[in-house]
Amino acid sequence: MSQAFSFEVEAAGPAGRAGLLTTPHGVVKTPAFMPVATQAVVKLLTPEELKAAGTSILVANAYHLYVRPGAEVVAALGGLHQFMSWPGVILTDSGGFQIHSLAPLRDVDDDGVTFRSHVDGQLLRLTPEVATRIQEQLGADLIMAFDYCTSYPTGRKEAEKAVSLTTAWAARCRETHGSSSQRLLGIVQGALFKDLRERSAAELVAMDFFGYAVGGLSVGEEPAQTAEYAAFTASLLPPNKIRYLMGVGRPKDIAAAVAAGVDLFDCVVPTREGRHGTALVDEGRANVRQSSYRDDKRPLDEGCGCYTCRHFSRAYLRHLFLAGEHLAGRLVSLHNLYYLNQFVARLRDKILRENN
Repeated sequence: MSQAFSFEVEAAGPAGRAGLLTTPHGVVKTPAFMPVATQAVVKLLTPEELKAAGTSILVANAYHLYVRPGAEVVAALGGLHQFMSWPGVILTDSGGFQIHSLAPLRDVDDDGVTFRSHVDGQLLRLTPEVATRIQEQLGADLIMAFDYCTSYPTGRKEAEKAVSLTTAWAARCRETHGSSSQRLLGIVQGALFKDLRERSAAELVAMDFFGYAVGGLSVGEEPAQTAEYAAFTASLLPPNKIRYLMGVGRPKDIAAAVAAGVDLFDCVVPTREGRHGTALVDEGRANVRQSSYRDDKRPLDEGCGCYTCRHFSRAYLRHLFLAGEHLAGRLVSLHNLYYLNQFVARLRDKILRENN
């Protein structure tokens, strides 16, 4: 297996840019959507189903895998790829997002973060060094620097603190990281303060990471704010480096970010909404439980080529949800992931057609 890493921009224009991200576990055609496999699983779906839906890269979470089963367990079982039987590319978040999502259970200081485990209440300590070593043990292809992810709303004082700690922690991650089979990405913070985002981007770009993420968004702000600050932050990042917008997964939001020059996205939207009976369709979103589907023979989306749409009617899917059958959530999740992957692939094709 080749150990080469690279990112090449194939075409760029007003609609965004198309690229090739090369890793030891395959090539990702960008822009690309990454399903969320927080605990080494994309909820309800198998690796074969992920591949059939067009997935080439997914994202797992260092904090959650540190809590259980433990990074040393994953390492002893061959690393994350072998552990979860996923042959494609894996990116791991460092645990910085949990500073936002588990805010009542953590205490931040200059050196790192102490969490009270959401599983058993034990105290856990994450520092930049620990977060980096956990990700090295997990064996993901792309790993994230430990950052301070703020919530919304965030005052300027807290945002300044987050930028300062994110920069200091990024430098420590860079010093700690020593695996040649991985690449480290920095994360830009700054909340909704453009001058702080400029500062954060400049400090991280000076460290010359393999790529950069736009962090601190999709944490409660309005979609228009997400789009504005994602585009602004992307404009501050090197054009020859991979750009990753964290936590965005609705088609409209992805399209806006792609046009701003973003390459990678992750979100729980396809599977979370699928489990609750919401399907992604060209018109937006459809409630699979709606009464009009009671005797509807059509697939969820008549133009869709996913397994669900090729085999099952709207009426059957509605029946499964009303009957409380677990297959219902699996089938709609599979459709949603296929739909979103195809949506992003169409954006890529448009970029290539218009700029080649």
